[in-house]
Parts: sequence; C-alpha cells; structure tokens
Amino acid sequence: MIGVTKADGAALATDLAVEVRHYLSQRPRQLPSRGLYDTLGSALFDAICELPWYPVTRAERRLIAGRRDEIIREAGSPARIIELGPGNGAKLDLLLGAPHHARYVRRIELIDVSPSALRDAARRVREERNVTVVTHQSRYEDGLATAARAPLAGERTLVLFLGSNIGNFDRPRAAAFLETIHRSTAPGDALLLGVDLVKSERELLLAYDDPLGVTAAFNKNLLVHINRELGGSFELDAFDHRAVWNADETRVEMHLVSRHAQHVDVPKAGLAIDLLTGESIWTESSYKYRVADIKQMLATAGFDTKAHWIDQEGQFLLALATR
Repeated sequence: MIGVTKADGAALATDLAVEVRHYLSQRPRQLPSRGLYDTLGSALFDAICELPWYPVTRAERRLIAGRRDEIIREAGSPARIIELGPGNGAKLDLLLGAPHHARYVRRIELIDVSPSALRDAARRVREERNVTVVTHQSRYEDGLATAARAPLAGERTLVLFLGSNIGNFDRPRAAAFLETIHRSTAPGDALLLGVDLVKSERELLLAYDDPLGVTAAFNKNLLVHINRELGGSFELDAFDHRAVWNADETRVEMHLVSRHAQHVDVPKAGLAIDLLTGESIWTESSYKYRVADIKQMLATAGFDTKAHWIDQEGQFLLALATR
C-alpha cells in the first residue's frame, strides 16, 4: 500500500485569484464553483449528502452496491481506477467491495482540488487493500493529463466521474470534458458516469435549499474561502442563499444575494466591487439530464454506452461506457 501525493497549492491559489477577478467582473456577477470545495466546504458537502432532502448520494450508493459486479464486468476488470472528485472515498470503497474482491485493481488515482478530500479518500480505499494510491491535488484536466502519461501497459483503466459532478458544467463544457476524458484514455478503457436526472421542481429546490440551512452554509463558505485565501472583505450576514430552478436550461442555480448596497475588496485578486441591494452572485449550476441526453453526449465524445442503471425512484442514473 503506497500513497503518493502530487500537489501545487500555490498554483491553485493563483488560479483562484484569476478566476475570482474574471467572474466577479461579469454581468451577472459570478464566482467559480470549485472555490466551494476547500476543507470546510468538502465537509459541508459530505453533510449535505446525508440530508433527507438530498437523495442523490444515497441513490448512487445503492446503484453501485447493487450493480458492482456488472459494472466491473462491463469495464473489463480494470487494473487501474481513476476517480475525478472522490469526495470521502465512500463510493469507490463500495465499488471495490471487500479486499478480496478487488484483486484485479493494482493502482488507484484520485484527482481533486481539495486536499482533505484526497486524504480521506486515500485513507479509506487503502485500508486492508494491497493497492497503490496516487493523489493529484489539481483540476480534473491537469490530473487526467498526468495520469495519461503513465498508463498501465496492456491493462485497462476505469475512470469514475460520479456524484453528478458532470452537472456542474454547462452543456458545451460537459461535452468538451467528456472529450477530454476520451483523449486521456486508451481503446478498451471505460468511464462510469453518475448523473442526476430531471425531477420535480419541489424536490430539486429542497435538495439545494434544505430546511436545516446546510446548503446555505456550504454556499456562503465560498466567501469565507475567498476572504481567507485572497484577503476578501465579504461579510457573511450581508448575503442570503438562494436556489432557483431554471426549467429552460434544466439546471438548479445557487446564488448569493446582497441584502444591501455594499463595497467589497478582494486585494489578492486586484478587485474592488460595489454591489446593489438585491444583486446576485451566481456561485454554482447543477444541470439535470434525461437518459437520451446522456447517451447522445457520450456517443458524441466517442464513447459506446454498454449499460445504464436507474434507481427505483428514478432519481439517478449510472452509465458505463467504453472507449
């Protein structure tokens, strides 16, 4: 059991400053959603996944646990697994099963911007398993590029992109990212994609604006992150969390809405802005899909969908596609 960490925190901080300056200068104002996932943000998201109003994670876990053997068979018993955005490693742990079930897997690569998520996931999947774990603290694209330079000769790779993380991209970027995964893999490699499906507006808004306020805390923590890393002067009690269902775009939007006119400085991003009463900062989008949309996107990116599974409540889809 070996753990290797590749991280460039300084570069990530520089990227955050550049992105904050760019997005806050837009109209409507925006912030990069990856800033949500610092150490505290990752812990808050883990809490969100346990809320009764957020069924996505439980649905996905049930599918993985119930279809594990089929997934592995369709993926060709891969020797390497690469997971994009592993969270705390619980879903990968489920897929691997008991230690004696995962003998075919010799190398696991985890890619995330959150060091705490990487640490927790690596610890979980290494436990009692004779497997090499490599962590990449980086953006998905950079981690995939690094992994692609060190393939396991003649053996198959399975890429995991779960948790409906594909929904955080707008549709053109989602299609482009699937093409990036395609370029980073070899013929015969596979992709397991987890996708949140379109459902009622009431269900969606409860999932993104829960009665306990955990999602609101998760959203506002983005401002805490910017204050800490970039010297920002955001005041948390000057903003309200708001979730909106955009039916035309089939996405849930998260916003932070200014309660009053205010001035905000972000020195390390070289930025000063004035917000009006009621002005919104758009922090995240979560796109929802229909089955036909996903199959078409995968096909366009060069993947062949071998199987897909939907949970009994029709909440979530897992698609297994090969290159």
